[in-house]
Amino acid sequence: MEIRLLVIRTNDQKRLADFYSLLGLKFDYHKHGNSPMHYSAEIGSLVLEIYPLAKNQTEPEINTRLGFAIDNFEATLKLLNDNNIMFSEPLQTDFGFLTIVSDPDGRKVELYKK
Repeated sequence: MEIRLLVIRTNDQKRLADFYSLLGLKFDYHKHGNSPMHYSAEIGSLVLEIYPLAKNQTEPEINTRLGFAIDNFEATLKLLNDNNIMFSEPLQTDFGFLTIVSDPDGRKVELYKK
């Protein structure tokens, strides 16, 4: 089994796509079928999509925690710092060398040195 699709919803799609682009993702802005316009990026066989909030949703769901292994870890941290995005002090854990940052909606995102 492998995960193929991950959808996160937000009330500011462009802001969220801009943030995840700093981590190295390349987004397309499109729609298919009856879907709303949304951002989509491929990570291997996984597609990460950023959709607007659902009709009955008033706030983004912020308890989803994401984790990415970053190719250019130090350069990515410098880019985050240059954009005034705070992150935790990188440290070695049982799962690898990582830092934690919050996306613009408040989701925790673990960034691992690849």
